[in-house]
Amino acid sequence: MRTNQNGWFGAEMRLISVILFVVEFVRGAVLVSLLPIYGAKTLGLAPDVIGAAISAHYITDTLLKIAIGYLLDRFSIRIVVQAGLIISLIGVYLLQFAELPWMFIGAAALYGIGMSPIWIACLTKVTEQQRATQMGTLYTIWMAGIGGGPIVCNILLDFSVSFTYKLLVSMSVAACLLTLFMSKERANTPNRMPLRKQLTILKEQLSQMRLLLPGMILQTMGASMLVPILPGFAEKELGFSGTQYSILLTAGGLCAAAGLIPMGKLSDKFGGKKWFLAVGFGVFALGLYTLASGLTFWYCLLIAVALGLSYSAILPAWNALLAAYVPPRQEGLGWGLLSTVEGIGVMVGPAAGGLLAAWNGEASVFWISAILFGMIGIFYLWFPFHAFAINEQATNK
Repeated sequence: MRTNQNGWFGAEMRLISVILFVVEFVRGAVLVSLLPIYGAKTLGLAPDVIGAAISAHYITDTLLKIAIGYLLDRFSIRIVVQAGLIISLIGVYLLQFAELPWMFIGAAALYGIGMSPIWIACLTKVTEQQRATQMGTLYTIWMAGIGGGPIVCNILLDFSVSFTYKLLVSMSVAACLLTLFMSKERANTPNRMPLRKQLTILKEQLSQMRLLLPGMILQTMGASMLVPILPGFAEKELGFSGTQYSILLTAGGLCAAAGLIPMGKLSDKFGGKKWFLAVGFGVFALGLYTLASGLTFWYCLLIAVALGLSYSAILPAWNALLAAYVPPRQEGLGWGLLSTVEGIGVMVGPAAGGLLAAWNGEASVFWISAILFGMIGIFYLWFPFHAFAINEQATNK
């Protein structure tokens, strides 16, 4: 046990965690703040164009995940992560020249190419003995980055768009430079199998987890639908200032980040994945539906806290559930495939949210998203978790 802990919190993992934080900070700032606010206010783009750009980012990110997993099983983590971050840096740099819709969408798509490696590299470091707890730690770092990015970016955009953009480019450069200190070793996947055999095993795993596939897609779709319309909804429909919007993001993000590790430990201890998922998704659905009612700031603050806590309950239990379907000695390819399936919803969500907002108003996006999460919560009340337990025992062997 001590060895696992030292390996997890060792110098290499701390370095990778710092890179993950910087990368997700920039990603959150770009996707949640820079693209929607800069695209709408500076470039005058419609919500459907902004949604298409965010979808393009996630399309390239998602489609490459399985390839990245394959590469991580065969090449050093440093080379794969470094190449990806350099490509993403080019995408961020080109945003300043994106005066036309197709350029705007293209730069966002290029930016998405390099996002996959660092996250999957972290997943390959997770140990079986403390999977939910370690996943909680990773998601805490992820949440701190992707939540802190929009908060800082929203405040800075009120003062200077140019400075904000240069800061994000500089942080992207810093992430690339940090990869120079990464180990040249490959991912810890000994006894590698031929690709054809790996794909055969993964096909069998997907067949076993077919009941999970609809939920995997719908939950990421429901969340990503909100990305292109959140800043506009807070300003136009709720009448919030940039500072108030940042406070809501901060409250929700802090509660989510603070709850991830405790929720992960509780999930490991009690094995109560059914109730963590069902209640978490149910609270999330109720919170989103209530937000669309146009409440005052203080009510929205309470809802943001509830959303953050429900999110922290969902993530560790969900990833522990998925972990049962990652074949041993194929962690890179396994997590890459599962991330690809989850990413299908993220690919369509922003574009769907942008089109829905342009057609029927931004509040309708919240209603549809709430319905999707409510359906998923009900689904997990019915889901046969005994089948998961059997599959988990078989996978661990």
